[in-house]
Amino acid sequence: MKKNKQLGIWMDHSNAFLMELTNDTIVENIIVSELTQEEKEISLSKNEKYLHNKEQNFQLSYYKKLSDAIRNYQEVILFGPTDAKNELLNLVKDDHLFKNIKIEVLHSDKMSANKMHDFVREYFK
Repeated sequence: MKKNKQLGIWMDHSNAFLMELTNDTIVENIIVSELTQEEKEISLSKNEKYLHNKEQNFQLSYYKKLSDAIRNYQEVILFGPTDAKNELLNLVKDDHLFKNIKIEVLHSDKMSANKMHDFVREYFK
């Protein structure tokens, strides 16, 4: 029997910790949004509308990187303290490339790396 490829992603609007579960072993990768505090300050010095557009572009780029990673798995759990996980789900749920991927969203607080790994192992048990 073929084993499902499983991925847990703890995420907020600036960082995503991708944890692939294989034989009870976690392989971790990190994706970071390119929108830094310095970038926000530079954009805000120009005007608010420019800042808003810049933030949207960086967010879309961040979600694109995450969706590209998700396409390689059969089961994905998105968890974290912000609405970022729901925003990502809304972007991918109508895309035919994701129709055979089981994606679930759960709320969680900030976690240490060990707690994130335990959360993913427990979820996919």
